Amino acid sequence: MVGGGRIGEALVAGLLESGKATKDLVVVEPVAARAAQLAERFKIRLTGSVADAVVGADIVVLAVKPGDVDSVLTDLSKADLDTGREQVLVSLAAGVTTARLESKLPAGFAVVRVMPNTPMLVGQGMSVLAAGRYTDAEQLEIVGEMLEAVGKVVTVPEAQMDAVTAVSGSGPAYFFLVVEAMIDAGVSLGLTRDVASQLVVQTMIGSAALLDETGQSAVDLRAAVTSPAGTTAAALRVLERGALRSAFTEALHASKQRSAEQGASSE
Repeated sequence: MVGGGRIGEALVAGLLESGKATKDLVVVEPVAARAAQLAERFKIRLTGSVADAVVGADIVVLAVKPGDVDSVLTDLSKADLDTGREQVLVSLAAGVTTARLESKLPAGFAVVRVMPNTPMLVGQGMSVLAAGRYTDAEQLEIVGEMLEAVGKVVTVPEAQMDAVTAVSGSGPAYFFLVVEAMIDAGVSLGLTRDVASQLVVQTMIGSAALLDETGQSAVDLRAAVTSPAGTTAAALRVLERGALRSAFTEALHASKQRSAEQGASSE
């Protein structure tokens, strides 16, 4: 694991909780204080050297910011990568294409690009995989199983990754904005902020669980709450007049476009 930030820490925690042995994990973290924190929490080996960490590794995870990818790839190019082991490079860096990663690695090196999202910090992430040119089905399955330790996993063609970024990568921010708006509205109705927060957060948690566990569509579940001429119908009419659907469509298209621009500029 190259990078001991929040995402790297979350993945390490999930892997250990899923049964991985501490001896099977190595984290590269150059900041000594942070490395000490991780070593204390997980009892795993920490190092400041990428070359040291990749020796014998089946999977090398880049859990770094996009701007740090090139320096890590430079370190990897100097490392003793063992193509005979069929090592796989897994990148969690947003906007970095598999072609860019492959261009910095030995010919034929397997690469998997991942778009995670922040709920993986609590084991409820949505990780979307896209395979590089040299990655086979078995390698992709292994990476998927690894990421299932922190949530759910789907695989898409890499051409869809900008759309994925707009939907699930940036999605938590949209959700938090709706929560924020509902809490503020609850306060405007006379509720205390604490009570409004409890009502909104638990309603969101329960509604998501209902959607996930019943298998019913959002359309059907919304209809079940909406009595004709009732309170919910009155609220929904206002949201529809406010062009909520159009706003979300425009927002996601803007996010997708920005993702494509960032990917192009990183090449």
